[in-house]
Amino acid sequence: MRPSFRFGPRTMRFALAGLALAGVIAGPATGAAASTAISSPSGSTQPSNHQPRPKPTIVLEHGAWADGSSWSGVVTRLQRDGYTVDVPPNPLRGVAGDSAYLASYLATISGPIVLVGHSYGGFVVTNAATGNPDVKALVYVDAFIPAQGETINSINTQFPGSRLVPAALNFVPSAGGVVDAYVKPTQFGSVLGNDLSPRQNAELAATQRPIAASALADVSGPPAWTGIRSWAVIGTDDHAIPPAAQQFMAQRAHATVTTIHASHLSLISQPVAVESVIEDAARHTG
Repeated sequence: MRPSFRFGPRTMRFALAGLALAGVIAGPATGAAASTAISSPSGSTQPSNHQPRPKPTIVLEHGAWADGSSWSGVVTRLQRDGYTVDVPPNPLRGVAGDSAYLASYLATISGPIVLVGHSYGGFVVTNAATGNPDVKALVYVDAFIPAQGETINSINTQFPGSRLVPAALNFVPSAGGVVDAYVKPTQFGSVLGNDLSPRQNAELAATQRPIAASALADVSGPPAWTGIRSWAVIGTDDHAIPPAAQQFMAQRAHATVTTIHASHLSLISQPVAVESVIEDAARHTG
């Protein structure tokens, strides 16, 4: 049985009809219903053309060795606060293809977008948002914030200390000559979920989705963060991406940084803190 952060069928809306509905909900009111009456200095009333700013759509991109259910605790809180939330699947096949998939998905959303990436998802959102004027904010959660030409391997070489090393992985041949990388179940807690319970780590290890090993050497393109305001959540006890690496990347991107005492999976262990940063970014999308 999947853990408590599993999504129900209505949480991830991938059908075009669902996307169209999200655009209607997130879009501004129109017509007579959009007018509100205000008092003039003489005491009379007149319609106001001032409309409340529509809330942005929040798009959450999961990382490697996970799926969309990793965002469940964050999604619940964002939806409670009135946000439209999309959690598209990350193919985990490589930076170029994964970014193109997300870019196509983003193109179906009307109105402002806050784009959030966790872990490897930071590579994907950095590339997918480039050239999309509707993406108004980027949020990186325990994530890579790559510059052009960088790879996961090059960043890890520059900032040693990650426990996400080849010895912690199982490599499984897949179709078309692709080799998939899984985190060994015995290593999952120490590498990724060191602030989660043994039961949570066992469930996450059993349900993890692999990433193509070749993605670790994929080169990042022109970064969207050069033109889009960014935020970063950094877990100070992250064993997968060294906090020093995250601090360096966040400062380079001029991101607003929030540090929390958490593992690489702060989106699961501390969803309130993560959601708070996302909503802060959303409030700055005007």
